[in-house]
Amino acid sequence: MKIVFMGTPEFACAALQALIEDGQEVALVLTQPDKPKGRSYALTPSPVKLLAQSAGLRVETPSTLRTPEAEELLRSVNADLFVVAAYGKILPASVLQIPPMGCVNVHASLLPAWRGAAPIQRAVLNGDRVGGVTMMYMDEGLDTGDIILQRSMEIPSEMTGGEYHDALASLGGEALREFLRLAESGTIPRKPQEGEFTYAAKIEKADQLVTFRETAEQTHNRIRAMAPAPSAYSFLNGKRVKLHASRIGDSGRKGEPGEILSAGKDGIEVACGEGSVLLTVLQPEGKGKMDANSFRNGLQNKGGLCFHE
Repeated sequence: MKIVFMGTPEFACAALQALIEDGQEVALVLTQPDKPKGRSYALTPSPVKLLAQSAGLRVETPSTLRTPEAEELLRSVNADLFVVAAYGKILPASVLQIPPMGCVNVHASLLPAWRGAAPIQRAVLNGDRVGGVTMMYMDEGLDTGDIILQRSMEIPSEMTGGEYHDALASLGGEALREFLRLAESGTIPRKPQEGEFTYAAKIEKADQLVTFRETAEQTHNRIRAMAPAPSAYSFLNGKRVKLHASRIGDSGRKGEPGEILSAGKDGIEVACGEGSVLLTVLQPEGKGKMDANSFRNGLQNKGGLCFHE
């Protein structure tokens, strides 16, 4: 098959790699334009662009697909199929109608759960214990198309958003390979999505803030969902502290939400709205990541401290 691939972040690289290793003819790769990053704001290509260039594939970075030029580019390839994975742009109806085999998407959730921009972090934040990927036909709605196949996995209670991302990316590559075998056989299943849907809104600053007013489980889920990036945070002594890792406390101690109950070498125990959490990896403002023991040693006043909003 001749394929146009559209994707941008690291998650999409596993799907593109699957197409390359499978020997598919990837005639064109579309990805988002280079973006400024770091303190120097140097223009940086997307992970998909780097992978495509290393494989010798043609790469284009249109700022929008809603122009005659973009549509003509896609038509000129004469591809059989468009494969999309975390591209980051909406495909207009005119583009969806171009390939004779349609447009398929590798989506990082078990649809109709977590339609939208941040399905990975939302699943962890919600405390989901089962997740997965969906291969779906794309339509004009937001992740509303018919399902081709789904592959599920467990989400352990200690798994971070980053770890879940990596596992799903690999699972997505496997699902895409399975779809390719179905496509070659000419027997691609499709069924409408059924049941209630949930929406995976983009992660905002407010989602990263840990108030400790939630339960211990909810607080722990928030911290691990944001790890390693964009990272959860709170404030102590008027300075921001990033919270990179935690576990649910079992000491039975109680206090006001945010109050430091104990500061041991194995964790900084902090009271929540219900229960407590042990913060095990923290990052004070202007410093690097450190374990709980190093953080404890840096506390000038070890009594009566309280994280705040």
